[in-house]
Amino acid sequence: MGMSKKPPQTDPSPAPEPSTDMSITDMSITAMSTTDMSTTARKTGPLVAAGIALMALAGGGAALADEDALTLDMTPQTARYWRFLSDRVMGGVSDGRVDFVTLDGRPAARMTGDVSTANNGGFIQFRAGLDMRGLPDAGADLAGITISARGNDQTYFIHLRTNDTRRPWHYYSAAFTVDQQWQTFTLPFSDFKHSAGLAPLTPPPDQLTSIGIVAYGRDHAADVAVSSIAFY
Repeated sequence: MGMSKKPPQTDPSPAPEPSTDMSITDMSITAMSTTDMSTTARKTGPLVAAGIALMALAGGGAALADEDALTLDMTPQTARYWRFLSDRVMGGVSDGRVDFVTLDGRPAARMTGDVSTANNGGFIQFRAGLDMRGLPDAGADLAGITISARGNDQTYFIHLRTNDTRRPWHYYSAAFTVDQQWQTFTLPFSDFKHSAGLAPLTPPPDQLTSIGIVAYGRDHAADVAVSSIAFY
């Protein structure tokens, strides 16, 4: 399975570089069909061990069934695909970290920190690159994202970038609000809006290049844990 060496772009920052709090090797998560997995698994054991798998679709243009999902599980093994970023790359003062931990018996990525809008900043995030080319029709039939998360009664965001979001401040965003209990949020791609209102107004799934979990836009303490993300 090919994995891009190009690091994913960060959404609000014009100079996407890792924060000193945590640096994870840049590798893109490559989606693949079950047809490709048996051969690729022998060559790329770490990616398969990371729990990233896609069920084969019944026919090239078939809609994705409930059990057919590209699932990104947040485990110590998948930590290599994610990196932490903050507004410090553009002179901001927000601070934080992401840790891969076990909460309530389930592995999760937990991002904590303080978001500050001082110095024109205002974000922390952790993100990974995506490569959808291994899916039938590059995932064009995907309908949205589910995310299992808990946290500190705050609103967080999923930011998606595509081949068309070439400006650092261009991305697609959808919000979810967590509480102390684990919940699974369903976010159709139609819920994601372009940060600059440009066309296409919602993200084409076959053009996705990265995904980020973001605390953004206001002064607040961030504490959000994510156990899994799936594309459906």
